[in-house]
Amino acid sequence: MYKLAQKREQEELQKSLEANKEKLIALRTKRRELVAKQKKELRKLDAEISRLSGKKTARKGRKAGTSVTEKVVAIIAKAGKISTTDLKAELKKKGVATGNLPQTLAYLKRQGRVVSPARTIYQVPK
Repeated sequence: MYKLAQKREQEELQKSLEANKEKLIALRTKRRELVAKQKKELRKLDAEISRLSGKKTARKGRKAGTSVTEKVVAIIAKAGKISTTDLKAELKKKGVATGNLPQTLAYLKRQGRVVSPARTIYQVPK
């Protein structure tokens, strides 16, 4: 008798789990649709705002040589050897944000595009 009750309880639990899975799938689908609709509406609003203000929105994708990474490499190549302090100063002169300079330099080192012969000194590899 006890085993039968346990078996029935397990079956009910299994049914409720399957019902919950179906509900989850339906809710996630509904959420994706709402997010897509919201993004579409936001794009329309942004386009209208930029049209009325006369400002153009930033385009995705970059032209060659316009990224911060490319500017950093160009400055290092021009200078030969440069310290991070001087590099920051050069970037500020050009109006480039330097908040992520350490990450950019680490990325460039991993890529092999710059080397660091001494601490805080960078140069283009020979």
